[in-house]
This record gives sequence, structure tokens and C-alpha cells, in this order.
Amino acid sequence: MRLLHTSDWHLGRSLHRADLRAAQSAFLDHLVDTVRAEQVDAVLVAGDIYDRAVPSVDAVELCEDALLRLNATGARIVLISGNHDSARRLGFGSGLLDQAGVHLRTRPGALARPVMLEDGHGPVAVYGIPYLEPDAVRGELPPGPTADPVAGPAVEQEKAAPRGHAGVLGHAVGSIRADAGRRGVRRQVVMAHGWVAGGAASESERDITVGGVGQVPAALFEGFSYVALGHLHGQQTVAGHLRYSGSPLPYSFSEATHRKGSWLVDLDGDGTVRAEQVPAPVFRRLSVLRGQLADLLGSPAYTQYEDDFVSVTLTDPSRPEGAMDKLRSRFAHVLVLAFEPEGVVPDERGYRARIAGRDDLSVAAEFVSHVRHAPPSAPERKLLRAAFEAVRTEEAEATA
Repeated sequence: MRLLHTSDWHLGRSLHRADLRAAQSAFLDHLVDTVRAEQVDAVLVAGDIYDRAVPSVDAVELCEDALLRLNATGARIVLISGNHDSARRLGFGSGLLDQAGVHLRTRPGALARPVMLEDGHGPVAVYGIPYLEPDAVRGELPPGPTADPVAGPAVEQEKAAPRGHAGVLGHAVGSIRADAGRRGVRRQVVMAHGWVAGGAASESERDITVGGVGQVPAALFEGFSYVALGHLHGQQTVAGHLRYSGSPLPYSFSEATHRKGSWLVDLDGDGTVRAEQVPAPVFRRLSVLRGQLADLLGSPAYTQYEDDFVSVTLTDPSRPEGAMDKLRSRFAHVLVLAFEPEGVVPDERGYRARIAGRDDLSVAAEFVSHVRHAPPSAPERKLLRAAFEAVRTEEAEATA
């Protein structure tokens, strides 16, 4: 059986206000073409379909069009909700869509109800675990494997009371193992959205951890044929059967060096897997540049970056005027500008310590120096002195 594992589309997201709709649309075109060309049996989308709980109309239309075209290839589609999605909104109409071969798994109570696939070697059970916020979903989880048939699921849930991400995911996995055991299905595929220990994060994921407690151990997923993970944006292998597909596009400059794509997974009759990376199309590269403004504008060494999304850190000894406009004359898609002058040691003292014993004019002059990393000129100091004298005169007249 051939599966295509993707996740973290984040439809509707921008990059430092740059519109990414064309890039996301190009990726979805590529995804449909891959499913058709590779004769994929099922597409697994491991959460964060949208970037917001209430997605824009454009994002919804983009998703609908992609699902219609994927469904037209004949592949089954299984989606779970991620921490950016609204589980209830994404899961609307899931019963109807099930009949069309598009399977939404967004509710904790349904995570042990698999999507059953079939090939020449027999059945494959695909279980979808949506993102589980521990405090929000504890009462909605299905009964665990040791549920008391007399007391009932509600009493058992109260007794079990799984805590934290590891607790609720452990409970979910236990429920899945119990269901697979009852069905006698040997080949089991699990989809989950979260941070599994061993995975490397980037700056663009919304933090779901506090002191690391959001991470769950990889050993939790031992024994499954394949685990399709979502949430971390870098494509990576935690274990041979345990992989993140990553986001299809870079959503922060921390992802500038990522190789984006999906996993094409072949599942053999005995449950072993072979996974191959399918590179995603590069809409526009991300580049991080550092140097003095004149060099960035004039050196031929930077010609290769002119069409990229660019983040620039200027190292000029004083802040150049109109730097962003000047940079745009060469780099049309510059998105971020920072200033770190070379040789300047930051003052770590607090504000009170920095102004202690100083007059108004020297404090104002230092502010000018801090903002543009150059002291005020003689005419500027004269203007500042006149301003302070005018304020003092007005205060004196008001209290006379």
C-alpha cells in the first residue's frame, strides 16, 4: 500500500506580511500531481490544515479545491486537526465526507475509530489522533484499555484522569492498541499532531510546551507500522517508522535551510515500511544577509539573492537613513531589517543607573546616539537645548 504523508499546510498564513497564497496553491498543485503520478492509495494530512482557528475565505476555498482534486485521483484522504485548527470547524460534515472517501478525525472520542483500507495483503487500519490539549480533552477521550464495563466509561475516565501531553497521548495510544487488538489488524498506521522527543523545532511553530512537558516519548509509538506526525516544521525522521513531514513552505527565516517536502511511504504486507522524500517546489528562497549597506547594495556577491525573501542585518557603525527603501531597490522582497553595528558593546545597566546624576540634555543626546548610533550634531544639540529651555520657561510661567 502506498501512502503520502504531509502536514502543516497552514493555509492562510503569511511570512512577515508577505502573501503566500500563490506559494501554497503551487504546493497543493504539486501534491495532487504527485498523488496521481505515484498512484497513491491514501493521503495522510497530520494537522494544522489552516493557520487560524477561524480561517479566511481564501484559505477555506484553497483547502476545498485541494480536497476535491485529491479525491478525484481515487485516493482516500485522512486529515486530523492540529493546534492551529479549530477541531469543531474543521470536523464539520465529517460523517458525510466519510462516505466520499475524505475522513476527518478531529474529535478525541473518535480517535480509536480507524479508517479501514484494503490491499492485496489484507486490511490496514489508519488511526487519527487530533491535537489533544490536555485540560480541554480529558473528558472526551475514549475509554482506555482497562475500562470498567460495569462502572462505565465516564467513571473509568475520572479514575484514569490522564495528565499532560504524555498522559493524554498515552491514553489515546492505549485505546488504539485495544481497538486494533479486537479487530485483529496487524498493519496499523497512526497519525498524531504534537512534539515527540527527538524532533527538532523551529521558530514558526506555536509553542505547546512549558519546560518541556509538552514533549512525549518516542517509545509511546513502538509497534505501529508507521506514525505520520505533524507540528514540527522540519522534515525529519525520529525513528524508521516515526516521521515528521514538516511544513511544505518555510514559515520563518529559521527554516531558510530546511528541505521541504512530503514522505512517500510504501507499506509491505508484513507491516515494514520504506519512506522516500518527495521534495516540495521552491516558490521563493529565504536568505539571511548581514553586512554594511553600501556593500549589500553594490557588491556582485549578493546578486544571487535579489529575487529571494530576504532578512537583512546591517552592521554599519551608524544607522543609515532610509535603509529599507534603499535595500528594496535591489532586493524587492526584503521582509526583515535589523541593526547590529560592529564594535558596539551594549550597555546592560538598567535605565535608572544609566541616567543617574545626568542632566536632561545629556540624556536626550544619548537617546539620539542610541537610536542612530551617532551623536547629535552641534545644530541638533543647540535645538535640544532650546527645547528644554522653552519647557522650563513655560513651567515657570505656569507656576508664577
